[in-house]
Amino acid sequence: MLGSRSLRSSFELMLFSELRSLPTTALAARWYRNGQLSQWLLLLACLGGVVGLLFTARAMVALAPVAAVVAAGLNPNIHREVPQWLRNRGAQRLAALYVLMPLSWWYTQDWPVWRHEVYRQLPLIGVPLAFCLAVPLSRRQRLGIGVFFVGTTALLGAATVGRYLLDPQAAQGLIRVGQNVPSVSGIFHIHFGILLALAAFFAVPLSRLPQLSKGPRWLLLIAGAVAVVSLHILAYRTGLLAFYSALVSVVLLLLRRRPLLALGVVALGVMLAFGAYHSLASVQERVSSTFYDLEQYQLGHDINHFSLSRRLAAWHNALEIVGRHPWMGVAPADVRQELMAQFAVRTYGLAPENRVMVHNQYLHYLVGGGVVGLAVWLWVLIQPLVQPSLRRNPYVRYFLLTFGAAALADSLLELQIGFNLFVFLYGFLVVAAERRAQQPGATL
Repeated sequence: MLGSRSLRSSFELMLFSELRSLPTTALAARWYRNGQLSQWLLLLACLGGVVGLLFTARAMVALAPVAAVVAAGLNPNIHREVPQWLRNRGAQRLAALYVLMPLSWWYTQDWPVWRHEVYRQLPLIGVPLAFCLAVPLSRRQRLGIGVFFVGTTALLGAATVGRYLLDPQAAQGLIRVGQNVPSVSGIFHIHFGILLALAAFFAVPLSRLPQLSKGPRWLLLIAGAVAVVSLHILAYRTGLLAFYSALVSVVLLLLRRRPLLALGVVALGVMLAFGAYHSLASVQERVSSTFYDLEQYQLGHDINHFSLSRRLAAWHNALEIVGRHPWMGVAPADVRQELMAQFAVRTYGLAPENRVMVHNQYLHYLVGGGVVGLAVWLWVLIQPLVQPSLRRNPYVRYFLLTFGAAALADSLLELQIGFNLFVFLYGFLVVAAERRAQQPGATL
């Protein structure tokens, strides 16, 4: 018996030695030791996240954060990175945003929603952790992801415009009644409009990078122009709001340092807006339907089939709730329950199936978390714009200004795709930029 056990141990030792000598295992071990395994898995997670967002691939969106966290665990020097993660202010801000949910356990009423949200919002912890602890992406890899995002978004925009042009009368009929031309990839029009606006802004600084030759630079600028044109032809209201609001913010930031450039941007924006309105029937229909929608609310007419009017009704009811719970809110998990209860008191003539949620991320945090919740959300958005190391980063500026403007028209974090879009870009742009500021040489 003893001899048999000794023989088996010797065989296992020999087999393990043979496995270690295999080329694939040796290569994987070498990649692990030099950090390439962690870096390439993080790159794969980022590409999977972008593809999942653009093509509504839920499996890829769900698995990308998991792969990113695994990439963090595969960093051979992870113990050295933990203190930097704990000091990363971007990670701290997202952690504070997450903590709003579990800390509301003592006054929440809707326990099933609370338990679901505590789990659903875990990427607010996991994604920053990955971008702080995994081996950081190289400049070339970050550039590749940026180019892929801009190019693919522009192509999807052009393809959706092609769908619009197949039957423009039907498309304009949708816009006339407050609806939208669906994207070819199936992504919700609100988020697709935000992606088109981001692609337009990101294309400009990407095209200036010295790593690119003249041809790719022009292709990026063309892709940015395609994104802008697509956004206007499709007349996505939230996307247009985000685009022009961010453009105004950029002008205000440029006025002090580069006033001539600011005036040029103003002229370009005015020409673009007036040109789109006078030349595109879709934009004319969108403007007309928007004013007609708001007029129904103002005149006290039936608003059951008017999107903006229903949102205004929700905002007024939400403010009634805020008046009763100003400091801590009603608890983040209880927003829907409390808003529907308030609608039962003041219906605005809306049938139960037409009573909508807040559709404003700032107001949503104010209802759910009170002044405290709104302050944390504003801290997440504004603090990077006042940090010198991040304020000079054009991608950080464009992302926060665009997303911040779009959040005025929708509770973007309450839908999973909007939540994933925000958390991924905040991690990829803000958290990673803060890490590079802490460790300028932190790459292979």
